[in-house]
Amino acid sequence: MSLNIKKAKQLISLVPRVELCFLPTPMHKLERLSKALGINLYIKRDDFTGKNLFGGNKTRKLEFLIGKAIEDKCEYVFTYGATQSNHAMQTAWTAAASNLKSVLYLAAVVDPDENDIKSNLLLDKIFDAELHIVDLKENESFGDATKRAIKLGSEHIRRLEATGKKCMNIPVGGANEIGTVGYISGFVEIEEQAEKMNIDFDYLYHASGSGGTMAGLVAGKKLISSNINVQSVITLSESDNYISSNVKNANSALEYIGAEPIVIESDFDLNRNFLGPGYECPSEASSAAIKLLAKQEGILLDPVYTGKAFAGLLNDIHTGKIKSGSNVIFLHTGGATALFAEKDILGDLF
Repeated sequence: MSLNIKKAKQLISLVPRVELCFLPTPMHKLERLSKALGINLYIKRDDFTGKNLFGGNKTRKLEFLIGKAIEDKCEYVFTYGATQSNHAMQTAWTAAASNLKSVLYLAAVVDPDENDIKSNLLLDKIFDAELHIVDLKENESFGDATKRAIKLGSEHIRRLEATGKKCMNIPVGGANEIGTVGYISGFVEIEEQAEKMNIDFDYLYHASGSGGTMAGLVAGKKLISSNINVQSVITLSESDNYISSNVKNANSALEYIGAEPIVIESDFDLNRNFLGPGYECPSEASSAAIKLLAKQEGILLDPVYTGKAFAGLLNDIHTGKIKSGSNVIFLHTGGATALFAEKDILGDLF
């Protein structure tokens, strides 16, 4: 199945959705960096998605997740992540704006100071989320702590449902077939903007964590037969089935909107060289990328996701993977609240 933009938008319009974003988000050229780097570099501002000041890519997903929760008459939404999770914070505000109660089980990759709550964790509290902090055990990975958090959350859901309450259980990053539709829609939006700008883009770079954004972008690309090369820069240690699970996720999202499952493993192009020391751990390359974009264009990235993705993009320009004169989009997925998080997350930016 290959659809034009109009028909793809019609399919997407048939599934439950609540309006949380101001769309389309802007896409504009980075004039100074384009000149310095010898390419035509554009930035897609999905840090400007939401009605809330602190937007990001998760809000696109939550339009569909919260929409389904409302249709299913849920009272609670549960989700998971690290203590400074952008997804968890955006779940908290979108739930509050939709008269739902959010419950967050968060793994403490960096231990928060209860006397000095910062950044997304502070916002979670302001949005009245019910917080459960899961401390990492000795030698335990973030992934293993998250599995414990999910188990605790599932037990909590069972207790609530036993009393007649209805809950939606949202996975890490909103990465399921419902949330992934957010970036099928997002990719169609990008292509529509490109058509209006009369530009054929060669590459689209973005940060990939749990994989839902990546799965949606690849599914959207296949749905409308786009020629844009989607480059996913990995920012979270992958599970053994990372690609296969995201193939399944992409195809399930296509089926959810009534399209054919057409995504295969070779559709994904991953760059694994910029994770650095690990998730929520800054790197020299990401710090340099953040400072470059801030000084040249006045735009802020974050050290967890977008800084690492932009570092990957810069590397591919400097090594010649991206040829001179190429038309490139950088998808800014938000997360600048991490600039106000704990020092262990922030890194060396000044």
